[in-house]
Amino acid sequence: MSKKRILVVDDHLVVREGLKLIFETEKDYEVVGEAENGEKAIALTEQLKPDVILMDLNMPKISGLEVIKALNEKNNSVPIIILTTYNDDHLIMEGLSLGAKGYLLKDATREELIRTVESAIRGEILLQPEICNSIFSLKKEPSQSNNSLNGAITERELFILQAVARGCTSKEIAFDMGISERTVKAHLTNIYSKLNVDSRSEAVAVAIEQGIIHIEK
Repeated sequence: MSKKRILVVDDHLVVREGLKLIFETEKDYEVVGEAENGEKAIALTEQLKPDVILMDLNMPKISGLEVIKALNEKNNSVPIIILTTYNDDHLIMEGLSLGAKGYLLKDATREELIRTVESAIRGEILLQPEICNSIFSLKKEPSQSNNSLNGAITERELFILQAVARGCTSKEIAFDMGISERTVKAHLTNIYSKLNVDSRSEAVAVAIEQGIIHIEK
């Protein structure tokens, strides 16, 4: 089985080297490229076509968020995990709303890193408890309009949203609910429509921000 290809984007050499060392010992992954700025990240993404990108936020020339926006405009669907020192509520929400599959702090454990990469490649989103706590701080109580939206989400859809936020796959959700994967995907399509989003990560970000779902800490 071929290894999953990782592009590391960070302006600090020591961080890039550290990540390379981690993945060198993982039989299923390999770092195929590294970029020290956002401009190079965009070029290497198109050139190398990685399976996943580990992206810092604060970089020369073009920031990590701007890189994500640029790749979105190019319809490049490679999953991106933000890996940063900034535990900033609004940066987290913006990154997830742009479609990032994860938001890791640089003090994350090796296990958290690998699990988040695995989830991102599957098309899922996985968040650290610290990140969930930061998101909760944005809105302690849903507004009246949010309550109205919450009412439009069915109990089954709420269950699925909660599961997606925990990083569960459609297959796992289907097993837990005793329904088919196809039915889970149909529910996700309805959820996207109700929340006016296009992806799992956007759905989770909007649902948490609006107080529709709560993640176990």
